[in-house]
Amino acid sequence: MSVRIVLTMTAAPGKGSDLAQAYRSRCAAVRREPGCEQFDAFQSIDDPDRLVVMERWTDQAALDVHAELNRTHPSKVRQLCVGVVQREDYEYNRTR
Repeated sequence: MSVRIVLTMTAAPGKGSDLAQAYRSRCAAVRREPGCEQFDAFQSIDDPDRLVVMERWTDQAALDVHAELNRTHPSKVRQLCVGVVQREDYEYNRTR
């Protein structure tokens, strides 16, 4: 069963566009990882310093490989964030 991850983050004041730009290349790279079904970043219209990243992985094993890659080769994208990045994990069951 697919795994859905939703990350919500806040950029340093006025740096939302920088964070969104950094995620463009990050998304393209992660989408090439085995088991990645979706990896997209969305910048809020109401608050341009807030971004949401939506990920979907074929299964927990694929997500575990991605997590290990993040651990051994951390992304510099998070350096543009302030505060805690909120993460929610879901089993992906299409409802429509």
